[in-house]
Amino acid sequence: MKTTRKIIEIDEEKCDGCGQCVPACAEGAMEIVDGKAKVIADKYCDGLGACLGECPNDALHIVEREAEEFDEEAVEELLEKKATEKPSLEPIRGCPSAGVQMFAPAGREKAPVEAAGAAESALSHWPVQIRLVPPDAPFLKGADLLVVADCAPLAYPNFHSDFLQSRVVMMGCPKFDAVDEYVEKFAQIFKNAGLKSVTSVYMEVPCCSALPMIVKKAMKEAGREIPFEEVVVGRRGKVVERGKVG
Repeated sequence: MKTTRKIIEIDEEKCDGCGQCVPACAEGAMEIVDGKAKVIADKYCDGLGACLGECPNDALHIVEREAEEFDEEAVEELLEKKATEKPSLEPIRGCPSAGVQMFAPAGREKAPVEAAGAAESALSHWPVQIRLVPPDAPFLKGADLLVVADCAPLAYPNFHSDFLQSRVVMMGCPKFDAVDEYVEKFAQIFKNAGLKSVTSVYMEVPCCSALPMIVKKAMKEAGREIPFEEVVVGRRGKVVERGKVG
């Protein structure tokens, strides 16, 4: 049955598909379809607007129009369905890159990043992709974790010496990868790994800003307060913003 009520409207001209609204919607009504945020069905949207504050482009608004009534039972069914359809958090076993390796001592002491005039890698482990790192990977235990958007190391020239040194890294793209899967995986890590700190390095573009939001949501779900720092890198390779959260 349709009725006149408040509901979310999305301005597709302003929406860049960053995905920040998706985890902010507790009802699961929002999805990214063809690079744009969509309300998948009116009955899933309660019209309260919890997603509004997460949009960096002011593309979401509450309007009053004729729409299907909000259906709590349908929302519960949708959330249950999404939970069962989530990709496994286990690494992709068929991928040769999923094998866990550690290159540095367990204490992750600092090692010189330059030798004989040439820069050396500060990477201490493998894999690095969020999708491939198992939540119980040994290199995560008691670590300083670096969560990085995969464009940032290309833009920032001293990434290894300034950020990767003495940290373990997990990297991915919040625009193209599975946001809900990221949240769940990080929640498991935050709950069990005993991390000392988390640093998130991401680009100044709107789609990248979903990355720290994923980290904060995962900390909340895990019930953990871990020292957290955000670093924003500009397109020309300079740090444009840096600060501790909480």
